[in-house]
Amino acid sequence: MPPPIEFELRRRTLLAGTAAVAAASVARLAHAQEQAGSAASAQQQSDIALTVNGTEHRITVDNRTTLLDVLREDLHLTGTKKGCDHGQCGACTCSVNGERINSCLSLAVLHDGDDVTTIEGRGAPGQLDPMQAAFVSHDAFQCGYCTPGQIQSAHAVIGEIRAGIPSHVTSDLTAVIELTEAEIRERMSGNICRCGAYSNILAAITEVAEDQA
Repeated sequence: MPPPIEFELRRRTLLAGTAAVAAASVARLAHAQEQAGSAASAQQQSDIALTVNGTEHRITVDNRTTLLDVLREDLHLTGTKKGCDHGQCGACTCSVNGERINSCLSLAVLHDGDDVTTIEGRGAPGQLDPMQAAFVSHDAFQCGYCTPGQIQSAHAVIGEIRAGIPSHVTSDLTAVIELTEAEIRERMSGNICRCGAYSNILAAITEVAEDQA
């Protein structure tokens, strides 16, 4: 029978061994967390295609990113403004497939393949579209921050009335909707102007609507 093995556990040996085991465990945990994080990050992103102002863009976005942030941060189209960021002021209004939306409330991944028009697609300095020109001629702005959203909604308002889409002030749902001040004011109520240029905005929209009639 072999003699028993004499084993003496010293404090320094115990501490060194414990530290080595702990370090190895931490390294394995960190590696596992890194792999899990990379997998989760990949699952949180999507490749989308947007046609913005006639130009197609293919980008990878975080699934939580709003259309507003993609327009401003990724495509650098800063004409669409971030105001309240809660869909209450209308500064971020843009057109998607011909319909106005609050881009701060809509996730970019929902618009894969969509056609988006921002204020940059309406006109340019020296070549303003009729609504932009009317806003200038009627002084329909002061600070100008809300103006891109106002103009985008103004285009939509005229289109909605001509398409026969009723509003809360439409009294007769069976008749042709008239382009009245009440109709315009109601339909523009989602766009806030802190400067109070509402009467001039109304005049600008009315002028364009009458010219296009």
